[in-house]
Amino acid sequence: MSVLAFVAKLAAMPRPFSSNRSSNLRHSTVVRQPAPRPEVTRLLCFHKPYGVLSQFTPEGKWQGLKDWIDVPGVYVAGRLDADSEGLLLLTNDGQLQARIADPRHKMEKTYWVQVEGLPDEAALQRLRDGVELSDGKTLPARARRIEPQPRMWPRNPPIRVRQNIPDCWIELVIREGRNRQVRRMTAAVGHPTLRLVRMAVGPYSVEGLEPGQWLDVLPAV
Repeated sequence: MSVLAFVAKLAAMPRPFSSNRSSNLRHSTVVRQPAPRPEVTRLLCFHKPYGVLSQFTPEGKWQGLKDWIDVPGVYVAGRLDADSEGLLLLTNDGQLQARIADPRHKMEKTYWVQVEGLPDEAALQRLRDGVELSDGKTLPARARRIEPQPRMWPRNPPIRVRQNIPDCWIELVIREGRNRQVRRMTAAVGHPTLRLVRMAVGPYSVEGLEPGQWLDVLPAV
């Protein structure tokens, strides 16, 4: 056999799996394609009443969204606690949901908060500057006393107030979404939250909607 024929035969033989090839496989990446967007994007503004979860399935004493919204294929964009009220957004578009809900996008959320006591300017400034919580300091926020005090719809059940202790409504605008953040912030400055209503998320507002009502809107982000 000639040298050239031997070399050709050797090249055609199977080779053992080398460590270099294994390393290359370990470091290979899988490119995930984004989910296709729906033909028609839907965005719902829902005025979530007290006692309703930010999920379609009920749980314990709390109702689920299926008791209020009969729209297939939509899911929540940014949660709201069961004991909070106000604007909850739902969409059938995953990319839109991410832009609204992902805290990296820092979309503003506006809350009206009924607190115990009458916060002075020092307490409001602490909220603006950021307060230390168990999971770190909050980002700067906007905070003000609402004047005149708003006439809000009744809550069922009503809040529990302590005799001889005044209360008032403040507006708090934040760009984060930590667990029960607003309640922890007001407690940290000495004014526990009695009632919490999310009035707006970015350009979307609950204005004009009664508790339990929802409305189709055009996406603005």
